[in-house]
Amino acid sequence: MTHSAYLFRRLGFAWLLLASIPGLLLLTQNQLFPLIDLHSHLARTLYWITMTGTAPYGVATVLFVLAIAYRLMPKALFMNLFLAIGLSQVISLSVSHTLKSYFKEPRPNLVFLTEQALPTNEQLSLDAFYQLDKQGRSETISNALDGLKVTEPEMRLDSRIHQHWENEIGYSFPSGHTIFAVTLVLTASYYLLLAGLPSLVIALWSWGLLMGLSRMLLGMHWPQDVLFSTFLAAFISCLSVFLVNKLRPLPQALVNKPKP
Repeated sequence: MTHSAYLFRRLGFAWLLLASIPGLLLLTQNQLFPLIDLHSHLARTLYWITMTGTAPYGVATVLFVLAIAYRLMPKALFMNLFLAIGLSQVISLSVSHTLKSYFKEPRPNLVFLTEQALPTNEQLSLDAFYQLDKQGRSETISNALDGLKVTEPEMRLDSRIHQHWENEIGYSFPSGHTIFAVTLVLTASYYLLLAGLPSLVIALWSWGLLMGLSRMLLGMHWPQDVLFSTFLAAFISCLSVFLVNKLRPLPQALVNKPKP
């Protein structure tokens, strides 16, 4: 078995771990929202994690990974990593936007708000909500949250999460944050493992796992959104690595290096 094939097996195991939580939730017909206090320190931590995949901060995340890789990896290997990450992110962004417009699935937080006994002038309808423009949707979410303070005073949101709910007013399926994170994790991890940097892979994997959890716990995505996005990210990552390595073949010393 080539070293490259061995690495794909290791990455496959890491991918299964990333998919295990949303997969288990889907099989058991459970979800993670509303589970935690959205005014807690935990919720604020999850918010900052989710922001690392939110524009424009997601760009900074990619640049941070590239900067570390550039410093630690052989330059020939870094060029392949750079091209593969760039290609995979362009594909993932395009696919995510296309699928959201096609499936038109409402977010969990929006469904939650429609089920609350809000004051009459602040009640929310799914059909009416998605007929509004972006500003109208944000104002509708804001009004519904104001009504929630009256009817469910124990359901408090941190101000930053409140604003995040107002900003994230698109459709739910699939999870763009999860596709972004898992694609970055798997693509970068392949080259980082080739370069003999497993500690960075563990750090990236942990971030990718927390990204999916944050999206579900903050009420932004259903388990099926995150699970499908994890599948899609794996396909995009493998395709990108394959195409880049075809265009810029890696040195045989790396591809055929015996496994440890």
